[in-house]
Amino acid sequence: MEMTANKPGQVSMKFVTLVSIVSALGGLLFGFDTAVVSGAIGFMEERFDLSKMQVGWAVSSLIIGCIIGAAMSGVLSDRFGRKRVLIAAAILFVISSVGSAIPDTFSWFVIARIVGGIGIGITSTLCPLYNAEIAPAKYRGRLVALNQLAIVTGIFLTYFVNLWIVNSGGDAWHVSTAWRWMFGVGIIPGILFLVLLFFVPESPRWLIKQGKSAEALPILLRIHGEELAKQEVIDIKESFKQESGSIRQLFNPGLRIALIVGVGLAILQQVTGINAIMYYAPEIFKATGAGTNAALIQTILVGLINFIFTILALWLIDKVGRRALLLVGSASMTLCLLVIGYAFQTGNTSGPIVLIFILLYVASFAVSLGPVVWVIMSEIFPNRIRGKATAIAAMSLWAADYVVSQSFPPLLGSAGPAITFWIFGFMALFTFFFTWRIVPETKGKSLEEIEALWSSKKAA
Repeated sequence: MEMTANKPGQVSMKFVTLVSIVSALGGLLFGFDTAVVSGAIGFMEERFDLSKMQVGWAVSSLIIGCIIGAAMSGVLSDRFGRKRVLIAAAILFVISSVGSAIPDTFSWFVIARIVGGIGIGITSTLCPLYNAEIAPAKYRGRLVALNQLAIVTGIFLTYFVNLWIVNSGGDAWHVSTAWRWMFGVGIIPGILFLVLLFFVPESPRWLIKQGKSAEALPILLRIHGEELAKQEVIDIKESFKQESGSIRQLFNPGLRIALIVGVGLAILQQVTGINAIMYYAPEIFKATGAGTNAALIQTILVGLINFIFTILALWLIDKVGRRALLLVGSASMTLCLLVIGYAFQTGNTSGPIVLIFILLYVASFAVSLGPVVWVIMSEIFPNRIRGKATAIAAMSLWAADYVVSQSFPPLLGSAGPAITFWIFGFMALFTFFFTWRIVPETKGKSLEEIEALWSSKKAA
């Protein structure tokens, strides 16, 4: 890409958007792995004669890798750069796609999924972080939220692929072969992401942190134009002078709130139940009396709603702000989950009520917690420790995801669907009050201005 400067004050949205889309393709891999297991798990359960706990492990083994990947991502990206570590993550994903498709034992499948999880943990942390570091403040929300759009696009497309594969053979073929094709398809987006990463620049903030301002300036010139680019270099350098770079800094007054916000929202995004529905959607719809094909078709409808409302979030996030979307979305999710639980409690599941309120719940999540949490996680931490701090938040998110995905099948079997969905509803209600009390609005602020916000709280 030729690094020519723009006119003073002009933002090159074409350049920034193209680069952000390439980075966000890491979210496509995330979405693929979230959705592919929902179509494969029933066939794998029969192929390997899995217990309920093993079903949970088949789903959540990926997340163990994600926790490891997220934990490693901060240190690795601070040392080697965002771009190089993302390239390594793409390679791991391709290896995992092959490994998940060919195993003859359940143990080898689990190992392959953990390897892929390490790649997903890295991309889930660094793709939104990279976009936040390269995006102009005015458009940062929607550009970081491209990562979430890529996630739901991956989910949506994977549902179609799963349905197409299921319709390609009979019951015996489903158990022996169909699930292998489902996982093997992941090679395609993995290689695409790997190739395109070689055409994007390194994060200019990381380059300045390494003392490579001369390499960062042409990238910032391409984004902002000459006047704003030079000022941004000065602001970024100044922010590094004010920071120690130590994780201990996050426990200081002011920044401690940033840590609570980042980790708190990361955990709440998961314990409100979204991935229980995404991982197990076909099994939930079967519990309402739907057949295998009908359950997969209803699951595709879930993916479509998720996709449409994520696009709506991209339009709203820099207009109405992060905080407002979180408040409205969490309130709506609470209502939906309570109704779903009541439908299962009263046995009123044969009609459309469960499907309708699951779709409303997914819509509410897609316009709020889905994209907004990743945006906030990527923008609230100071420059020098952003990689490590975002990794802590992402690791917390994946740990919460593991607990939910591992516990959902046995919880559904023991406590029943009504109690399970009411638990998720209570957590959505807690999210509303958590946001109302301590989450600040970051719309339109530069990363350095957000950093100054925490410094002012420290002073107060």
